[in-house]
Amino acid sequence: MAEIIYKDPYVTINGVNLSSFVKQATIRYGAEILDKTAGATNAKKKIAGLTDWSLELEMNQDYDAGAVDATLFPLVGPGIDFPVVVKPNGAVTAVSNPQFSGTGILGNYNPLAGTVGQPVTTPVTIEGSGDLARATV
Repeated sequence: MAEIIYKDPYVTINGVNLSSFVKQATIRYGAEILDKTAGATNAKKKIAGLTDWSLELEMNQDYDAGAVDATLFPLVGPGIDFPVVVKPNGAVTAVSNPQFSGTGILGNYNPLAGTVGQPVTTPVTIEGSGDLARATV
């Protein structure tokens, strides 16, 4: 198994390739754990429920057309869902470069966050609104 150095992330949001702005990306994927304990038992019994996912990003901010702010600002609000695609790198989708895709929603967006003398960055959390797919071809 080869180690991966994360240096060329691939992230598209609502069809816009924002890869060159991504500093950090984390996909969180799991299932809710439900308690199904009933009488006459000495231990809790649990079952996995529905799956859920989110994508956490830290990006260098850019206010130009087709960049970070122009893409994300209009996506906040009710009834707005959009496609999200993430891969470890921009190469072709393969076993060693799986593609994760789904439909997301953006509950909030911080268009400005920064410290004087440092680059302006923006943290973004996209919540899944449906299944997260994983493809290798």
